[in-house]
Amino acid sequence: MSLIDKFTTDIGIDLGTCNTLIFVRGKGKVIDEPSVVAFEKGTGKVIAVGEDARLMLDKCPNTIVAVRPLADGVISDGDSTEKMIKYFISKVIPKHHIFKSIRMKIGIPSGITQVERKAVVEAALKAGAKDVAVIEESLAAAIGAEIPIDAPAGHMVCDIGGGTTEVSVISLGGMVITSSIRVGGNAFDEAIVKHIRNTHGLIIGQRTAELLKITIGNAMPDKNIEKMEIKGRDAITGLPRSLEVDSVEVREALKEPITKVVEEIKKTLGGTPPELGADIIENGIVMTGGGSMLKGLQKLISKETSVPVLLVEKPLECVAKGAVEAFELFKNMSSNRSIYDNLNS
Repeated sequence: MSLIDKFTTDIGIDLGTCNTLIFVRGKGKVIDEPSVVAFEKGTGKVIAVGEDARLMLDKCPNTIVAVRPLADGVISDGDSTEKMIKYFISKVIPKHHIFKSIRMKIGIPSGITQVERKAVVEAALKAGAKDVAVIEESLAAAIGAEIPIDAPAGHMVCDIGGGTTEVSVISLGGMVITSSIRVGGNAFDEAIVKHIRNTHGLIIGQRTAELLKITIGNAMPDKNIEKMEIKGRDAITGLPRSLEVDSVEVREALKEPITKVVEEIKKTLGGTPPELGADIIENGIVMTGGGSMLKGLQKLISKETSVPVLLVEKPLECVAKGAVEAFELFKNMSSNRSIYDNLNS
């Protein structure tokens, strides 16, 4: 074991709009909790973080506020994000190992601004990290999906997170072309909320919409029409009311955001160099992220693009897993390139 390994802990983080996942080199996944912080009004004292805080959403008394500190894949509340990361690190690193230096790689959407990128780094540094680097989510997802990114071949990755969808073509360890839109799992939920209110005059929360999406949601017509009963508040009377919704209606509600995702994939394919495009036809489009688990989405994208589509085994974990594996991978890639530098010198 080298001195770096002995005194350094390498952490990969998927700082998601909905969930935060943390992988530690040598240990694997150590944190998978909602990106939510609850604190006291006035004092700012943290009451709960993660799953405990999620249970408080929309149910807090006037003295407590529960918030999601990230929106559309970027930090909207720096102070809360810092406290959340600090809390998760305290769960990951035992107190008797606190002397260790912490190196972090954090997955970020490629489309964020320099200011948003800087906010991520500053929040991690304030939380206790000694060295912080960011990595584009689709590149991290590709590494986590065990795609040979350093090979001279084109691979397309579509990572659908809670706040963003990122589509990239990767070859020789870098992104040849990439695009990012602020449409993801949350937009799917919001579309369902909007549809139920406009069509049935029933107001439901995002958690109910998410349950509908997961339970009977689909992107393609299915022989079996599934049904589910939901409860909400009548938009006119304000009284509680229940409603039975079927999978056909949920698919109709999801049509707009799904179309945006499909169009972004087609646009990226259209801008891909021909030789890499041929590789993608052979290798397929790799789907990662929680949003990619929507029933029928894989089949729909393949139908619309005429390209095979592959859903990885654990799509939610790819970004965080890839971020921590990037430490060693980029180190090896750098060593290999130095061999050619010596030959050319």
